[in-house]
Amino acid sequence: MTRTSENLSPELHSYIVAHTTPVDDVLADLVAETERLFPDYKGMQIGPEQGVFTTLLAQASGARDVVEVGTFTGYSSLCLARGIPDDGTLLACDVSDEWTSVARRYWQRAGVDHKITLRIGPALDTLRALPREPRFDLAFVDADKTGYIGYWEELVPRMRPGGLLLADNTLSHGRVVERSVTAEAVQGIRDFNDHLVADDRVTQVLLPIGDGLTLARKN
Repeated sequence: MTRTSENLSPELHSYIVAHTTPVDDVLADLVAETERLFPDYKGMQIGPEQGVFTTLLAQASGARDVVEVGTFTGYSSLCLARGIPDDGTLLACDVSDEWTSVARRYWQRAGVDHKITLRIGPALDTLRALPREPRFDLAFVDADKTGYIGYWEELVPRMRPGGLLLADNTLSHGRVVERSVTAEAVQGIRDFNDHLVADDRVTQVLLPIGDGLTLARKN
């Protein structure tokens, strides 16, 4: 999660945002309220350009059934829900009632709350409780970095052929290539990235959007 794309000057990032479809009042207010209520965690929201990208990806792929691991205050889930049809579904997984209470209000304000089912609790438990047959068209992972491989292994079998998976923060603020950095979260991302390269169930690319956004397609 990050509000800006890595390794871009502030001026170039501002230019990109200015030349991307602008956020509406709902998203702008959500950003402002998140910054006010949770100033120490405000960087956990995805940025405006990434939000537009996820909406467009959902629309372009024709996704109907979506799952999100890591919801926070609901910015990414709102963007994803806007990209699926009115009878589409989004399963949102998070551990915090406090954070997602904000999300619920903004989902309702945006008119997408009827598409979203929120599950509070460890996402791995939520995913393991689902039937293993393919059901999802699109998945977005943006939670604890040491848990990415576990989420991946539960998600891939539940994706329909041709389904898309997104994993955020896969550059870990550039620390993935700094071998002197041994933090668990960074090593978790390194392990995840290596895991994907060896996974012949998918075709994937690591995009330099935000803090690194991996896009994979189930073969």
